[in-house]
Amino acid sequence: QVQLAESGGGSVHTGGSLKLSCVVSGLPFADYCLGWFHQAPGKEREGVAVITPSDFTSYADSVKGRFAISRDNAKNTAYLQMNSLKPEDTAMYYCAADRFSYGDRWSDPGYYEHWGQGTQVTVSS
Repeated sequence: QVQLAESGGGSVHTGGSLKLSCVVSGLPFADYCLGWFHQAPGKEREGVAVITPSDFTSYADSVKGRFAISRDNAKNTAYLQMNSLKPEDTAMYYCAADRFSYGDRWSDPGYYEHWGQGTQVTVSS
């Protein structure tokens, strides 16, 4: 059974930092693309960042230079380091995994097979 478990969310003020973790089990972690998505109330789920098995990364324009995605294959864990947080970053953050890389379409949540339950990030001004 595949499981993705996010943690590390919380409430911070503008300019603060958080580091999200996603522990994955039940699949060959090193062979999978890992993505982070967020979804604010009333809005669609959007891609934040992705890391491929070869450690190639892509980011949404809104987070470039502020967020960093990484992975530790020995721990079956993906991370999202979030710095210089803004109120507009407030959302539920989800980890997702898929066997394939989708190039420029990486941010489409419809391509990802496996999902976690999410962790809430709240940034107050």
